[in-house]
Amino acid sequence: MPALEIAVSRPVLPTEGALVLPAAEGEAFAALGEGLLETATREAVAAALAACEFRPKVGAVASLLAPGTKLSRLLVVGIGERGKFGRLEAERAGGAAAAALARDSAAAVAGGRLPAPLLAAFGEGAALRAYRFDRYRTTEKPEEKPKLARFALLSDEAEAVRAVLAAGRPVRNGVALARDLVSEPGNVLTPESFADRCADLEKLGLAVEVLGPKALERLRFGAMLGVAQGSANAPRLVVLRWAGKSGGKGRRPELEAPFAFVGKGVTFDSGGISLKPGQGMEEMKFDMAGAAAVTGVMASLAESRARVDAVGLLGLVENMPSGTAQRPGDVVVTRSGQTVEVINTDAEGRLVLADVLSYCAQKFKPRWMVDLATLTGAIVVALGHEYAGLFSNDDALAAALLKAGEATGETLWRMPLGEAYDTLINSDIADMKNTAGRPGGSVTAAQFLRRFVGETPWAHLDIAGTAWSDKDGKLAPKGASGFGVRLLAELVAASA
Repeated sequence: MPALEIAVSRPVLPTEGALVLPAAEGEAFAALGEGLLETATREAVAAALAACEFRPKVGAVASLLAPGTKLSRLLVVGIGERGKFGRLEAERAGGAAAAALARDSAAAVAGGRLPAPLLAAFGEGAALRAYRFDRYRTTEKPEEKPKLARFALLSDEAEAVRAVLAAGRPVRNGVALARDLVSEPGNVLTPESFADRCADLEKLGLAVEVLGPKALERLRFGAMLGVAQGSANAPRLVVLRWAGKSGGKGRRPELEAPFAFVGKGVTFDSGGISLKPGQGMEEMKFDMAGAAAVTGVMASLAESRARVDAVGLLGLVENMPSGTAQRPGDVVVTRSGQTVEVINTDAEGRLVLADVLSYCAQKFKPRWMVDLATLTGAIVVALGHEYAGLFSNDDALAAALLKAGEATGETLWRMPLGEAYDTLINSDIADMKNTAGRPGGSVTAAQFLRRFVGETPWAHLDIAGTAWSDKDGKLAPKGASGFGVRLLAELVAASA
């Protein structure tokens, strides 16, 4: 589905489509649409809302007829208490409006009483919620398809609203890119084709470097290659560089203490020899959501011409069972020289990240380094689908991430690290083992990663519970959420 067009214009009553009326708690319903709707229409709206006992909590909606107008209908959307109505509430209200208006071809928002930043956020929420991945739908009937194509924001501050929307467009595009990548099936999005899509981002100004199996062997990526050895699809390491501060040119520009992002990119995870149960395995196409988020945020930095240096590294592999697959009990030598006893081949993401993190820290000497990974089911047990797990060796970086999460609604919960957890991954025959079993599984996985970052300020985000949803959300339909793009863009903006 094409991206929803968000338009901005002066407050004039439309002659078609639906009109959205934001309603606040404690305010007279008869004032809704003032300046646009006739008095008799507004009084009819107030009477209808009173009759159905409508309560304008954030995101609540009521659909009404629009007597005396050429509109298809009126949609009243709750915004809660006006004094508590901020950016996140505005996005939620806009998302609720877009979901309710899916069958309308056009809609306009009577935003006269909303300040420009909040009206723009209302539109951004609508755009995020209207996303739909329908590349492979061929038999869907026209009447079954969503129709909403244009969403107009009516305001006396039209230029200010346009400016806010324009500033946020690169991040919205980055979210859509991440969702597209996560939604692709595993037979389409292999490590090679993922890398090819990244190469297309050179048009935005990103420098894209793709390293294949021979280069990875030369760089001693033993852990990552071990994961990939059972698949017919060879691995790739993609390095995305943005030299917005240093101004470096060429295919491999030099970066000055860049912000670094590392993404787990297992394009399909069968579990390998430690095979996953068949039920639900189809969802393992989204085991590359961390790499997708890194791709999305790097694309957004380039599109916005951000005055920062940043690098994104994607470890792209497929984890499959075969006669050449890695066995439980194998020992691999990581790029750092540390050895790992592979207890469970389904604990593969940390093996991929181990090599990529050590490479990133050594080669780019970043200011800080954040990795994102759908790493453990244990984090879903601990936090459900409301928060992503945050692990860090640096309190300042952790605090900045928590603040960015609160600002964007992509919330994080800090989890512990410590010596007691670290000793649990000691191996009898190697430097460490890749899993310590079920107790504290997300913590021991993070503790494993910590052994590969050295002294670099680092944070690990376990997004297994937030990258994908089996039901419609406030700002995303069922499926890929694009979690992490807005969070990291906010982090960069605050850090810069």
